Amino acid sequence: MSPIAPTTFGLFVLACVALALTPGPNTLLLVSRTLAQGRRAGWYTLAGTQTGLAFHALLAAFGLSALLMAVPLAYDALRIAGALYLAWLAWQTWRARDAASATVDPDAGAPAWKLYRDGAITGIFNPKVALFELALLPQFVDPARGPVLVQTLLLGVTQVLVVLPFDAVTVLIAARVHRWFASGPSSARRLAWARRALATVFGALALRLVVDSRR
Repeated sequence: MSPIAPTTFGLFVLACVALALTPGPNTLLLVSRTLAQGRRAGWYTLAGTQTGLAFHALLAAFGLSALLMAVPLAYDALRIAGALYLAWLAWQTWRARDAASATVDPDAGAPAWKLYRDGAITGIFNPKVALFELALLPQFVDPARGPVLVQTLLLGVTQVLVVLPFDAVTVLIAARVHRWFASGPSSARRLAWARRALATVFGALALRLVVDSRR
C-alpha cells in the first residue's frame, strides 16, 4: 500500500499548483530582485526561497510548526526578527540606489551566498508560511496508511518540486525584462528604478510581518 492514496496525492498536487499560481511574497521578491539584479541573482534568490519552503515543510512534518503556533512569544519573535531583517535589506538596497546609475549592471558580481541568504532568510523568518504548512499538510495525511512522518515528508518534497518550475519561469520572464532595463541609453535610470522597487518590496514585506497576527 502506497503511503498516500493516488486520489489524495493528485488533489495535493492540484493544491500546490494553485499555490504556485497565486502571487505571494516569494513571487514578489523573485520578480523584483531579478528585475533589479538580473537572472543570476534571481536563480540564487530562488534557491533561497525554496530552502525556506522546505524548512517550513520539515517543521510541519516534525510537529514543530504546531509548537510555534501554540507559543505566541515564539511566533512573535520569529515574526519580528524577520521584519527587522527585511527592513535592514530595504535600507541597504535603497542606499545603494546611486550605485545603480554608475554602471549598467552593478550587481553582476554580487556574492552568491548573499543572494541565497536573503532568499532563504526571507522565507524562513516568515511565520505565516509555517502557519500555512500546518494548515495544508495534515489535510492530506491518513494515519491508516502508515507513518505520518513519512507521508508529511513526501508531501513536503512534492510541494517544493511543484512550486519550483513555476518560480523558475517567473525568474526567466523577469530576467528578459531586466535585459531590456540594462540596454539602451536609459539603462542606468531604469536599473535605478528597479532597485528602488526592490527596496520597496523588502520594506513592504517587513511591514506586512509587523502588522500580521496569527489570525
